[in-house]
Amino acid sequence: MLHCTNIGPDMNTLAQLAEAAALVHAIVPPTPQYCWPLLSRRIGAETWVKHENHTPIGAFKIRGGVLYLDDLRRRQPEIRGVVTATTGNHGQSVAYAATALGLAATIVVPEGNNPAKNRAMRGFGATLVETGHDFQAAYEHAAALAEQENLHFMRSFHPLLVRGVATTTSAIRKVSRAAPASATAGVSRAASSR
Repeated sequence: MLHCTNIGPDMNTLAQLAEAAALVHAIVPPTPQYCWPLLSRRIGAETWVKHENHTPIGAFKIRGGVLYLDDLRRRQPEIRGVVTATTGNHGQSVAYAATALGLAATIVVPEGNNPAKNRAMRGFGATLVETGHDFQAAYEHAAALAEQENLHFMRSFHPLLVRGVATTTSAIRKVSRAAPASATAGVSRAASSR
């Protein structure tokens, strides 16, 4: 198993991104990218679209979950599991990555959350808890569960989550170096801020 050891105070150096990309790609296959001729003509530059909707969760956030949880598992090998609050893609990322890395994941969502996202999180192996009228209530419940059940509380923002997501740039950089006048865009199935 690859591990990302180059985690320093600099947010995202090229060396850190390359190391993180190698770890992410050990668990999540690289996503395809295609040049779109009609879009290229419209923009006036060769345009490549990176299809992050082809990840197992249909979104780029899976990359951050893998990097964060791999680092957590190495720093705290005794960890039993994690808990987080979400309304969608972050929870799918945590559920998928935790299962791939042998950790239990409890995902707390607000009542009335998107049923398809809830099914996906369960399908990726998470225990799903539906509680509270909004994200803040779910977040507070997740924090309490972390204390009660001795789980690692995983917030929806952390520099390692950002670095993991930024690994998308490694493949984009390869294309843009090959075609310096190109534009790139990423495509995810759905957007979620949490």
